[in-house]
Amino acid sequence: MYKILKKQVLSDLVTLMEVSAPQVTRKAQAGQFVIVRAYEESERIPLTIADFDRAAQSVTLVIQQVGKSTMQMCQMNEGDEFATVAGPLGHPTEIEKYGTVICIGGGVGIAPVYPIARALKEAGNHVISIIGARNQSLLFWEEKMRAVSDELIVTTDDGSYGRKALVTEPLKEILTARQDIKKVWAIGPAIMMKFVAATTKTFNVPTIVSLNTIMIDGTGMCGGCRVLTTDGAQFVCVDGPEFDAHRVDWDVMMSRMQFYRAEEQAAVEQWKHQCNLASAA
Repeated sequence: MYKILKKQVLSDLVTLMEVSAPQVTRKAQAGQFVIVRAYEESERIPLTIADFDRAAQSVTLVIQQVGKSTMQMCQMNEGDEFATVAGPLGHPTEIEKYGTVICIGGGVGIAPVYPIARALKEAGNHVISIIGARNQSLLFWEEKMRAVSDELIVTTDDGSYGRKALVTEPLKEILTARQDIKKVWAIGPAIMMKFVAATTKTFNVPTIVSLNTIMIDGTGMCGGCRVLTTDGAQFVCVDGPEFDAHRVDWDVMMSRMQFYRAEEQAAVEQWKHQCNLASAA
């Protein structure tokens, strides 16, 4: 079992959990993910490793409530135990000394971009980071990102904190003003990554994204995480999770992510109904 060592509520929908996972921590690298089951009967949920502590033998996971299973996870507390934490899975980020790079985190994507920015900084790169969210209440880890960045830009869609802008606006300004940007990493909602890719393609700047597709087994057998690229069909769990943003067919990917939306909503409603019945008993 995998004990929850620390729980921190980052926003109304986002919760941080530090989990004891010695075998995972031993091999974990920036960019990789784990598959978690809250209980024995729970579905398998892929979560990017937001941080890891080899001395404490723990991994940090940042969980956004989007369905029944993630809602259940966020209701768990320190001292509770996840049934399974399998990983690390996927290819780690290719870290080397590139020069000047940009790391972009949108919403909950701030968490997985953090270890990438840290590793790039440790490798000797000049790291410019851009983090953004719909509003101030959804922002987190500003100081952690500042600590691993040479420059940090904070945006909110509604202007409630930082600069009122989408992350693509300062990105375009930087790419227009500077010719030395060697590579961009972007993690966040699919629509955000799509427009980051469109922005950087204009400037011919290599761009890497970490995809958050539907995933079940994490071994390439189920095919649920299939994405279409210019190189053909790829599986996020074994070929990714990072891909060349300019090779991804974003429209197909976002369409596939909607396949089970009705079923997901029905599961949430049924679970809430059962919880209400239990509390009334």
